[in-house]
Amino acid sequence: MSAWAKLPVVVWVRRQFAPNTLQITLLLACIVGLLGALATVAFREALSGLQFLLAGHRSGMVELAQNLNWWQRLLLPTAGGLIAGLILQYATLWVPKKGADDYMEAIAIGTGVLSLRQTLVKSLSSLCSVASGASIGREGPMVQLAAMFASLVGRILAFPPERLRLLVACGATAGITSAYNAPIAGALFISEIVYGSISTATLGPLVVASVIANIVIRQFLGYEAVYQMPRFDFVSGWEVFFYVGLGMLAGVLAPLFLRLLDTAKERFGALPVPLFVRLALGGLVVGVLSLQVPQVWGNGYSVVNSILHTHWAWQALAMVLVFKVLATASSAGSGAVGGVFTPTLFVGAALGSLYGLAMNALAPATASVASSYAVVGMGAFLAATTYAPLMSILMIFEMTLSYQVVLPLMLACVTAYLTAQTLRADSVYAKSLRRNRVAGRWLSMTGEGSAMRLSSLAVDNDAIVSAADHSEIIGERFIATGYRNLVVRAPDGRLAGMLDAANWWKRQATGKPELWTEAITPCKALDGEMTLVGALRAVGTMHADWVPVTDGEGKWLGVVSLPGLIEIVTEERGRE
Repeated sequence: MSAWAKLPVVVWVRRQFAPNTLQITLLLACIVGLLGALATVAFREALSGLQFLLAGHRSGMVELAQNLNWWQRLLLPTAGGLIAGLILQYATLWVPKKGADDYMEAIAIGTGVLSLRQTLVKSLSSLCSVASGASIGREGPMVQLAAMFASLVGRILAFPPERLRLLVACGATAGITSAYNAPIAGALFISEIVYGSISTATLGPLVVASVIANIVIRQFLGYEAVYQMPRFDFVSGWEVFFYVGLGMLAGVLAPLFLRLLDTAKERFGALPVPLFVRLALGGLVVGVLSLQVPQVWGNGYSVVNSILHTHWAWQALAMVLVFKVLATASSAGSGAVGGVFTPTLFVGAALGSLYGLAMNALAPATASVASSYAVVGMGAFLAATTYAPLMSILMIFEMTLSYQVVLPLMLACVTAYLTAQTLRADSVYAKSLRRNRVAGRWLSMTGEGSAMRLSSLAVDNDAIVSAADHSEIIGERFIATGYRNLVVRAPDGRLAGMLDAANWWKRQATGKPELWTEAITPCKALDGEMTLVGALRAVGTMHADWVPVTDGEGKWLGVVSLPGLIEIVTEERGRE
């Protein structure tokens, strides 16, 4: 137990409210939502202040680039990348690694621990990159900061890994909501992308954190659409086919965009130079591209608004689109800390506007104005890169506050998602969420010599229920624990199978909750004689919080979790 957990006020809170109850979870979700919003506001102000020091005014990055001389456009991104790289390379040497590398890993398979000092170092590096013109989004460090404060709160209260992960998810939700002023999409981002399903047990705390964060942001920044959407009208019913075509186009090009990002990371990573040199080279590429197209600087908010409200020649749009893609690949590929979410919206807007101009040229009596296709293109390209069509639809709706765009947006997003998924199995976040690769990374640290047996690690806890339990008990257990699955034992004590939270809530919606046992999925228990290494391999490929363990004769031993096994590995390595 940490020293924080022994403080009198913390002890009093833990005595008054059991930390495994829904009430304390929702209360902490409120606190995490507040802290997450304040963290994003602080990052915004720090970024604005740094830009003021560089330019003498608080305008956007594109305006800053346009006001600089050619040599300054080359120097600033290069110098920013160099400083950001030096921070990453040397500051992290002085900061001990503790916890997951990013919030997605901490939520999906980690123990929920995010390092305070590591996060601050990476945020400082990102601040230098973004303020100097790197073609990445500021949302990445914002969300990481919000998730880190949530992890800190949970660690102070000595939460177990499963509850800590849920709290980190609430923090990440608050960060996304604050970054885009999109409370609904913020909650769905974590549910649909990180958790992989929308569960009542997790969605409630996420929504609470999102609402609190949005209220705080309104107090500081006001409430208005991120993108001011012009009037959207259907010219003809036949136009729906044009939006289907736009979705298919986005679905084809998005995998190419992701492949370019992967290739850039591989090429930069293969360079036999230090990290700070790679980031400086990435900044230099952005500087060279900005000599011709200064609009490649920054995340592109101002350029997208310009595309929505002014007429662009198709040649200018095509050039901005190509150069922005190259700049984003250079910034992200070199290792700059930041997100590609906002640049993805930029690419979608430019692609949709070009498509709209083409449709107006081919069928002027049927097609809407190019700005209508631009905003739909944003959602379609986002859905085709994240593989989260529902989140993409709601994100664009909340960012534009235009209800008229919803119908064509739904059609294009689903079409783009289905098209992209047939061409590429992995989304833009796949590497952060791929469980077996993460487990493999931990396996490489342990070696094959570990003699610890799984039977000594199995425990009986609140992840175990009986097939004879009433449905209300199961529901309360899912809500109280936040687990993604429960392990079910038959009345005779043997293993009955696993119960997935999403499937169980779907069963409740049928109106026959007493038949919840029909949602149990048969599973094979792990052998108690497995070594720790073998257990990591087996559990790392499962999409479950808890996995049953039996001996060679099928006798019940208990359950284990991947975060718990990773925590044991970490402790073993710390003693070596």
